[in-house]
Parts: sequence; structure tokens; C-alpha cells
Amino acid sequence: MAATAVEDDLDNQDYYSLLNVRREATSEELKSSYRRLCMLYHPDKHRDPELKRQAEQLFNLVHQAYEVLSDPQSRAIYDIYGKRGLEVEGWEVVERKRTPAEIREEFVRLQRERDERRLQQRTNPKGTISVGVDATDLFDRYEEDFEDASSGGFPQVEINKMHISQSIEAPLTAKDTAVLSGSLSTHNGSGGGSISLVLRRVTSIKGWGEVEFGAGDMQGPLFGMKVFRNLTPRCFASAQCGVQFSSRGVRPSVTTLFARHLDNNTVGYLQWRWGTQSSMNTSIVRDTKSSHFTFALQLGVLHSFVMMSYQYKFQDEDQTKVKGTVKSGFFGTVVEYGVERKISQHSILGATVSIGVPQGVSLKLKLNRASQTYFFPIHLTDQLLPSAVFYATVGPLVFYLAIQRLIIWPYTRAQKEQDLEKQRESAALDINRKKQEAESAILLMQESVRRIIEAEESKMGLIILNAWYGKFVTNNRRQERAKVIDVTVPLQCLVKDSKLILTEASKVGLPGFYDPCVGEEKSLKLLYQFRGLMHQVLSGDMEPLRIPKQSHRISTDA
Repeated sequence: MAATAVEDDLDNQDYYSLLNVRREATSEELKSSYRRLCMLYHPDKHRDPELKRQAEQLFNLVHQAYEVLSDPQSRAIYDIYGKRGLEVEGWEVVERKRTPAEIREEFVRLQRERDERRLQQRTNPKGTISVGVDATDLFDRYEEDFEDASSGGFPQVEINKMHISQSIEAPLTAKDTAVLSGSLSTHNGSGGGSISLVLRRVTSIKGWGEVEFGAGDMQGPLFGMKVFRNLTPRCFASAQCGVQFSSRGVRPSVTTLFARHLDNNTVGYLQWRWGTQSSMNTSIVRDTKSSHFTFALQLGVLHSFVMMSYQYKFQDEDQTKVKGTVKSGFFGTVVEYGVERKISQHSILGATVSIGVPQGVSLKLKLNRASQTYFFPIHLTDQLLPSAVFYATVGPLVFYLAIQRLIIWPYTRAQKEQDLEKQRESAALDINRKKQEAESAILLMQESVRRIIEAEESKMGLIILNAWYGKFVTNNRRQERAKVIDVTVPLQCLVKDSKLILTEASKVGLPGFYDPCVGEEKSLKLLYQFRGLMHQVLSGDMEPLRIPKQSHRISTDA
């Protein structure tokens, strides 16, 4: 997004910034700013041929900006499409006789049609690869007398199971979607696969339904149906039934779910399942900006348990999440804790330690890359060994920190610097042109600035002593070089009645300004005098500024 913004600033002159008006500016505000700039840049005020030529260019640019923004239709097109919308070349954006509201409606309609076309072409692939690793030999080895001599005395780590699944979606119509999925599994040398086709139809804004057809070499043909319905604004329900055909006979199953929003962040669920694993399940899920909490209770013929899980979400750039889970039932007790963190724009890495009786100790690594998931469950020991718990906890953390410092951070910094250098190279010619235009504008302002300063001095008004624009160096970054330009004259030229008002927009488009550091964060620093007292202020590039202010005054002690 930063690269796009830089290119737009260079390729498209911001008319609002050029006239120094708000995007919501009235016709009177536009007219006042236009008249002021016309008086400043009028070619007849300059006798020098070179200054006269430069004044004509700036005068024409200001006139063009005013013509566009003063016309309601042209202004609406400019607000939506930018300058490209005004430069119609072989294609018609919209009928020029329409009102601004109609133009915006037309834009929304065209955007919706474009999104629908993209939807038709999208397959939305999703996949999961799971590789199970048996590493119990690392912590729970046999005595030397019983070891296999061919192993050479090294622990054996082997892959004992693997699962691969993939699905794609194919929109058939605006309401119908087909989902094709398949999976392959293997465990200790034996395995199988399955394939299924789901046809889903959105019946209304309140619900949808789907039918599923499946087949596999281990379970046989499958037929199922599922419906979903919003009962009220706070309640919804779903029902699912299926029939599995196998060598052991027909196995029917039914599942129903009822849910209700208890508040804006909490949902309660009640589920009933009948079939090979009949059970009744109830759960409460609370999800906020900073945390996620789940409590579940299940009563079943073979599988009953109670589970509680909590996840804390750090409000940082990497979207770090720390979670813990306790689950106890007929199968035993399991305690899990882990962390999840974003390592790149499309990748999320997570690690979870599972400690259970009688399950033992396991480490689960997960990598989400866009719509693909890679899962690596590593079984460390069947017993509760402190060494296994320690290495399962500390090992991934140390490995991640090492990889982050040695590979991820240097690569990310190098990539950012490379992208920034490409932006600077591609924008070099435009920057030189903008710099020449800014210097020409400052030359044209000299006479007007002299008169403004004389008028302000006579009434002890607002005098801009120094003004800089660009990237400043802070105390903890002294090794960097400041990239700023002197904008004292352009800002003094904008002073009127002892006031300077800058709108909420980038200052790059102001007359006499240009971008000294493409793609980097910029600020505006002013040192000014008002009523004989010194004032100073530092303002962000996109922040509005209004001076003088008493809070900017420099104390006598300072």
C-alpha cells in the first residue's frame, strides 16, 4: 500500500492539497483559495521571461484544479476515480449529466459487478498436510542390551502417519456453489482415501442448505444433507443427517445444533449427535478483541469430557496469541499450552505442548500459509518425563528466536530496503521535476512574502522564522541522515490575517513543497514568532495544523 500511495502522489497532483482546502470544502472556500493563488501566480505580475513562463504553468495548474472541484459532476468523478476518471480515452466512466449521488451509485454498482466476476473465477483452494512423527526413542529408549545393533546407537525418529486433504470451490451461480474435496491417509503402513462432492445453495438471507456425496476405499459410499437457518437476530440452528454404507452395514447419523448470542461477544451452543458416537454437548464461547474463552461439556456413550480453554491476544503487529487448555474425561486428562504468531504477511506459526495421562507428552507445530495448513504432531514420550516437557517447551522457543534473528529479520529489512530503493529509482525523474516546480514556485512567492512579512511585523503578527518538511532524525537514530527541505517561504505565503491553516492532507501537494524522502514517514517542523514571542511545533504529514497556538510557545527558561 505504501508503494501505491507513493506512485499516486507522483502521478496525480492532489487538487485539494494544491488549493489547501478540505475535501468537504464549500464553493466559497474553493473560490477564496483560488483567488488567492491566482493573485500569487498571475503571469502579468512578472516581467522576467523565465519567471513568467513558470508562473503560467502554476497558474494553469491552479485553474485546472479549481475547474474540476468547482463543478459538482467533475468533483464527484475526481473523488471516486481521481484524474484518470476525468481523462476519458475510449471508455465512458459515467454519464456526465448525472448528479454526484448517481455517480457514486454507479461506481458502487460497477464495483459490485466486478466483485461478482471475480467470484465466478475464484476456486478458493484449501489444503491440509499433517505429518505425524514418533520421537519417543529420544526420551524413552530401551537398555543397550536390547537395542538393535544396526541403529548405531542413535535414537530413531520416524514418520508413523500422514494425512493430506484438499478442497476447491466452484461458484455455479450467485446462489449455488460446488465444493470438491479429497483426502489421503496412512498410519503405520496402512491407509486409504476418500472423495466428496458438496452442492450448496443459499435459499435466502436467513439460511442455506447442502447435499453431500462421498466415497472411499475404507468406509464406502456416503450421502448426507445439511441445513442452516437464522431463527432470530440472536439465534440460529443447523441440522445434519447422513447415511454411510460399508461392509458392516448401513450406519445412519443425525446431528442438530442450536446456538444463541448471549451478548455481543458470547455465544452459547447446544449440540445433539446420534450415531456411532452419540453424545450431547454444550459449550460457551466468548471472543473479544483481547481474549478468547471456551467452556465445553460433553456426555457420550464412549466419550465424555469437560474442557476449558483460554487464549490471550496481544495487540501487537505480529498478532501474538498465548493459549492454555485443560481437558478431562473418560480418556484421561490433558493439559495444553502454546503460542501463535504471525511471521509474514500470509504466514502464521504456532506451537503447542500437550501433556496428558495416559497420552504422554507431545509437541504440535502448525504453519498456516494463506489457505494451506501444515501440521506436525511430534509424540515425544508415553510417560510424564520432566525432560520431555522441558525440551518441548524451550526447544521451539529457542529455535524460533534464532531463526527470527538470523534469517527472518535480516531478510525482512533487506526486502524493505530493496523495495524502497526501487521506489526511489522509479520516482527519481518525477522528484527532480517536482523539485524544480517547487523552486520555481518559491521564486514567484518572494515578492508576495515580502509584503506579507511587512504587514505582519507592523502588527506583531505571525512570522514564520524557519520551517522544515521531511524525515527528521531522533536521538536514538543518530546514525541516519535527515532528509528535509526548507519550506519557510511557502508557509509564510499562506499566512493570512496572522493565521496559518493547513488541512488534513499530505503537505506534498502544497505550492513550494515536494517529497524529499519517497516512501518514508514525513513531518513538518515550524519555528515562528507571534506577538514577539517564540513558538515551535512538530506536526505529522497527514495531520491538520492551525497556528498560532499558546501551547506552542517556548518558555523563557528553555
